[in-house]
Amino acid sequence: MPRILAIDYGAKRTGLAVTDPLGIIASPLDVVASHTLENFLKDYFQKEEVSRVIIGMPKNTDGRDTNATPLVQAFINRFKKVFPSMELILHDERFTSKMAMDAMIAGGMKKKDRRNKGNVDKVSATIILQSYLASN
Repeated sequence: MPRILAIDYGAKRTGLAVTDPLGIIASPLDVVASHTLENFLKDYFQKEEVSRVIIGMPKNTDGRDTNATPLVQAFINRFKKVFPSMELILHDERFTSKMAMDAMIAGGMKKKDRRNKGNVDKVSATIILQSYLASN
């Protein structure tokens, strides 16, 4: 069965998470430099069957766009051109970075490892994916 991939897109780094082949469990996949994301996805889509991609959409608490929203929207536009047949779903990513940090603390991750922003990005992508799975 195909997997579902989640993307927490950022200016410098992008966190990725993926489901198991049954589409039940969300797990961190990787963190890649945002400028290399397109090539990473091309390679990944050749190796793994992916049914859809969930992209975290940054919004303020009142629902308005954030400073990061135009950056994510530009990536979405590129994604649609490069991967026109891939189903793309936008999902609210409010509070995922805070939730990721709380989850890492609760999981006993050392402070040194929590400072690695790549770890926060991977866990944020996993939270986005878990939230999407729970809503469907």
